Amino acid sequence: MGSKNKLKRFRENETFGNVLQPSREDAMAGKFELKGKWNTDFFKNDKPIVLELGCGKGEYTIGMAERYPQNNYIGIDIKGARFWRGAKTAVEGGLDNVAFLRTQIELIEHFFAEGEVAEIWITFPDPQIKYKRTKHRLTNAEFLQRYKKILEPGGIVNLKTDSEFMHGYTLGLLHGEGHQVLYANHNVYRNEGAPEIVTTIQTFYEQQYLEQDKAITYIKFRIK
Repeated sequence: MGSKNKLKRFRENETFGNVLQPSREDAMAGKFELKGKWNTDFFKNDKPIVLELGCGKGEYTIGMAERYPQNNYIGIDIKGARFWRGAKTAVEGGLDNVAFLRTQIELIEHFFAEGEVAEIWITFPDPQIKYKRTKHRLTNAEFLQRYKKILEPGGIVNLKTDSEFMHGYTLGLLHGEGHQVLYANHNVYRNEGAPEIVTTIQTFYEQQYLEQDKAITYIKFRIK
């Protein structure tokens, strides 16, 4: 994507009522005013809040919001030029149960209060295979504890990935730490028992993976 195109998208994001781009400094200083007030002040309803972490273009966030209007959805990514597409689609389609938050995922506790989130989706994250990159792996022990703080009691985390490494790493960690694995499958499109939401919504890259006959894995779990 050219720099002109990026700038155009950044400017357009600033006009969208469903895009929030707080500064890191304000977040760290506790100045993000929607923390604990997403339902009352932003969505203006009491529907459960579902996050998509590393939402990319926002296809999954939008897909869930369209199919399951009983929830509110927030796509989170540091790259605003990417989720511009999802934000624009939501605005044009009149989807009022969607928001996009531009931030780094390690700051997530600064944006949501304890127990404010019902469910988290992690879709096709970078598996960060190199050992020195493990601190950035979105299902490592530290990230799980961050999620636990903002999830309601019994809240769900979903991991959908094309990476067998990420699937195996996460499953091993969950079992090792005693978390509750509710469902796990290493090839959901070959398994008739896979939850509908996993196979009916596909990202752009997921469609490409499927064309290459690449297995898509899925884990649904609760953090103890």
